[in-house]
Amino acid sequence: MADTATTASAPAAGAANASTDAPPFQLGKPRFQQTSFYGRFRHFLDIIDPRTLFVTERRLREAVQLLEDYKHGTLRPGVTNEQLWSAQKIKQAILHPDTNEKIFMPFRMSGYIPFGTPIVVGLLLPNQTLASTVFWQWLNQSHNACVNYANRNATKPSPTSKFIQGYLGAVISAVSIAVGLNVLVQKANKFTPATRLLVQRFVPFPAVASANICNVVLMRYGELEEGIDVLDGDGNLVGSSKIAARHALLETALTRVVLPMPILVLPPIVMSMLEKTALLQARPRLLLPVQSLVCLAAFGLALPLAISLFPQMSEIETSQLEPEIARATSSRTVVYNKGL
Repeated sequence: MADTATTASAPAAGAANASTDAPPFQLGKPRFQQTSFYGRFRHFLDIIDPRTLFVTERRLREAVQLLEDYKHGTLRPGVTNEQLWSAQKIKQAILHPDTNEKIFMPFRMSGYIPFGTPIVVGLLLPNQTLASTVFWQWLNQSHNACVNYANRNATKPSPTSKFIQGYLGAVISAVSIAVGLNVLVQKANKFTPATRLLVQRFVPFPAVASANICNVVLMRYGELEEGIDVLDGDGNLVGSSKIAARHALLETALTRVVLPMPILVLPPIVMSMLEKTALLQARPRLLLPVQSLVCLAAFGLALPLAISLFPQMSEIETSQLEPEIARATSSRTVVYNKGL
C-alpha cells in the first residue's frame, strides 16, 4: 500500500487556532506518535474508521480545500487543529495519496472490515462442500487482491501482469491448501464426527495465512528486484535499497500472517462454546447472525492490531544497507515505506 503520510511543507506556526485536546496540526504527518505500539494503533484506527465511507462528495471537496488553504497559508480565521486533523483523515481515507483519485469504496482500508466480514463468515461456515470451500477461498483472495491493488504504491508503474500473477498465486495456494486439509480431515478415521467438525473449522487459517504470504511476495516481487526508496531524517531521498525491500517484505508478510489469526481462530473457539448454550440449541436460526457478530468483533480487533505491529515508515541503520547507501548520507539511520 502506498504511504498514507506523504510529507509536505507546512506554513508557519499559528496558522490554525489551538485546540485543548488536539495536537498542533502537521500536514501529511500522523496525528499520533509512531514510535510506540499504542500510537500506531490510534493512527490506524483512524485509517480504517468505517464512518469515512459515508462522507459526501461535498464534504470531501471541503476537506481537500481546507488542506490546500493550510498548505498555501490562506487558512480562514477560526479553523482549529481538530478540524484540520479531521480533514486530513477524510482525504487519506478516500483519495489515493499518489494519484489523488478516489479509491473504490469496497477496496478502501476503511471498507476492509465491513466488506470483508461476510467473506470471513462464509469461510467459517460448518460442513463445507468442496465447491463452497473453493468459492469462499476464491472470493477472499479476490477481495484481498483488489484491496492490495487499489492501495498500491503508484509512484512507480507496475505492470498488470504482476497483479494477475499475484492474484492467481494467492487463489491457487489458498484453494489447494484448504481443499487438501479438508480431504485429510475427512480421511482421518481416528477423529470422532464432533472432533472432525471442530478441526475443519480451523482449516481456513493455514490456507489464508499461506495465501497472504504468497500474495505479498508475488505482488511486491518487483521491489526485491529494483529496491525501494530510503529517506534521511529530513525526508530527502538517499537511494534505492534491495536490503530495505527485504525488510519491508518480511514485516508485511508477518503482518499478513498475524491478521487472519484472531479472525479465523477465535470465532471457531467462541462458536463451539456458544453452540452448547440453551439459547442457540433451542433457536438454531440464530447461529448465523451470532457467528456474524463474533466474526465482526474479531475482525475489528485484529485489523488495527496486526497493522500496528510495525510503523508504516520503518527505520533501519545505514550500516545494515548497501555500502553505496551508507556513503550517500551522513545519517546513522534512514526510513522506508513498509506499506500495509
